[in-house]
Amino acid sequence: MRFEPVGIEIEVDEEQTVLRSASEQGLMLMHGCKEGQCAACKSFVLDGDDIELDRYSTFALPDYEKEEGFTLLCRAHVYEDVTIELLNFDEEMIRSGLPILNAVAEVVSIDQVTHDLRHLVLQLIEPAEMTFFPGQYVDIKVPGTEITRSFSMATTSKKRLEFVIKVYPDGIFSSFLDQKLKVGDRLELTGPFGVFTLRDAPDRDLIFVGGGAGLAPILALLRSMAERGIQRKAVFYYGARTAKDLCFVSEIKALKQKLPDFQFVPALSEPAAGEDWDGEVGFITDVLKRFEVDLRGAHAYLCGPPPMVEAAMPLLAQLGAPEKHIYYDKFTTTGGED
Repeated sequence: MRFEPVGIEIEVDEEQTVLRSASEQGLMLMHGCKEGQCAACKSFVLDGDDIELDRYSTFALPDYEKEEGFTLLCRAHVYEDVTIELLNFDEEMIRSGLPILNAVAEVVSIDQVTHDLRHLVLQLIEPAEMTFFPGQYVDIKVPGTEITRSFSMATTSKKRLEFVIKVYPDGIFSSFLDQKLKVGDRLELTGPFGVFTLRDAPDRDLIFVGGGAGLAPILALLRSMAERGIQRKAVFYYGARTAKDLCFVSEIKALKQKLPDFQFVPALSEPAAGEDWDGEVGFITDVLKRFEVDLRGAHAYLCGPPPMVEAAMPLLAQLGAPEKHIYYDKFTTTGGED
């Protein structure tokens, strides 16, 4: 398989998707959900037609686009030599990818940080560490099944992985997490995946917009900036319903000690009566619009529920943020959970 316009060639196993084969060979192609729902890996077939797609959403790849030659790399199996045109890519990032690996980790702690968010901490056992870029995610296997769920890492440590996971009433993994998983249990995981990573652009301001469990990868990026001494001007807009839905606030505010040009702007969309809240009120996109005027020189990172991301993307473009510098991690749902 050949990828244009970057001129990279790889061998692809018929049993694997194009994206999986590329990931195992250390190529970080643009992708998101890996389930044919988000369209982040949409590409165009320049040559070759013996391609079969696993099940996917027609919202990500409408029938007319498929007929025109578009495909989803996370769903595509190829059975002949194929040339693909990458539509959304960062050549430097493609070549900086890390091969994925399978690992076993032990549960260190499970803490309830809000009524529906859990802070899960895992210690890697085999191998003892994993190299990844802050902002990436891993797939965690539901014990006793072949089912996996994807969760962004909130950590920068190669040995101890942290997650902020939303609990859904009928969620396959989150129900297991809330009802059965205990400290000392072991979990199988695979990764790293994802391209929600900080681009090297020291002269560019940063805008982070998050909601719910979308806090996790943004927290990883902020922690990494503090550890590395990255002194870029940054604002983190985080939306929650009530004050009880906020978490990690003390740590995020404390980051300003190492990041003097960092500002945290939490906002409540439905503050409860009697809550002691003197911060911003409204949907996080409305707050963003009130605070920002000109984002032509900014890089923006969005992570959270699809409605939030879908509302924020056109707003950021309207405020001047270049489309190619709006990076997003739109949580998709499978079987009722992220």
